[in-house]
Amino acid sequence: MEVERVQAIATLSLNTGSIPAEFIRPEKEQPAMTTFRGPVPDIPTIDLSHPDQDRLVEMISKASQEWGLFQLVNHGIPCDLLQKLHSVGKHFFELPQEEKEKYAKPPQGFEGYGTMLQKDLYGKKCWNDHLFHLIWPPSKINYQFWPENPPSYRDVNEEYAKYVREVGDKVFRCLSLGLGLEENAMKEAVGGEELQYMLKINYYPPCPRPDLALGVSPHTDCSTLTILVPNEVPGLQVLHDERWIDAKYIPNALIVHIGDQIQV
Repeated sequence: MEVERVQAIATLSLNTGSIPAEFIRPEKEQPAMTTFRGPVPDIPTIDLSHPDQDRLVEMISKASQEWGLFQLVNHGIPCDLLQKLHSVGKHFFELPQEEKEKYAKPPQGFEGYGTMLQKDLYGKKCWNDHLFHLIWPPSKINYQFWPENPPSYRDVNEEYAKYVREVGDKVFRCLSLGLGLEENAMKEAVGGEELQYMLKINYYPPCPRPDLALGVSPHTDCSTLTILVPNEVPGLQVLHDERWIDAKYIPNALIVHIGDQIQV
């Protein structure tokens, strides 16, 4: 059975200059109407290599409380590795549709290549396709959903998994200390070394009416932490003081988002 993909819809939409009605958000959600135009406050940016560890704990705790997210620089993940991560993900979504469908999500599954086909409460859809799979722990990895093309995809993702777990460990440590707990308390509470790391590549095809559509509808993340690797194409917005503001792109920075599990 043929599955509807946003990438295919986008190709047709670029030719017509319009988008299907199910992607046009209600007025109170349209980016053109809801984006705060300024002066826009900056999302907290934190140097993870800060020499004063007490100060680092304080900054991460304050940003987590007041914003629910922050940007990390000097996080230890090599810049060339982040570029490779972008490259292999982009390569996958540029493959012929037939090849991408080899990695399609099975019914009731959460890993694999997919599209959010369900409509939301307003009867609307989101403008993105995605690839989703576990990268840690090794006992949970299912390589069935890891693309074989490009050939470097597996090596790049396994190397990234090693580094991103180190970032996660440092953030969990700071959050634990900021709450007055032992430094390993939060990581152990959410799974320790068996904590699952899930990688998701969101692919947003060019849209002729970005003022009307959303790549992802307003949401919180059900995770403990979400660690985003953005690129130079703007789009991420954050709700702060009841206003939607653009997240400024900082080359090679990570965006860390406090998830629902930590909030609970």
